[in-house]
Amino acid sequence: MAHRVPIEGTLDLHAFAPRDVKSVVEEYVRAAHEAGLREIRLIHGRGKGIQRGIVQQALERHPLVEEFWDAAESHLGATVARLRDRP
Repeated sequence: MAHRVPIEGTLDLHAFAPRDVKSVVEEYVRAAHEAGLREIRLIHGRGKGIQRGIVQQALERHPLVEEFWDAAESHLGATVARLRDRP
């Protein structure tokens, strides 16, 4: 089932099945970049770190991501990504 996700700079991944997280992150990065956003925040929760790993692996491989880091105030519950400038 497709989700309509507003492109506002923050995406809470709790609404998505774990198997869908990688593709959701990839698509959200593309849509955010097209919308002109330079920084996005992906909320994956703390737990055992599995979702965080999936998110950060997707960001690491995405050509539109310049860099990413753990959001300090979230205690490893969110990741911030800086997107490349639009050509």
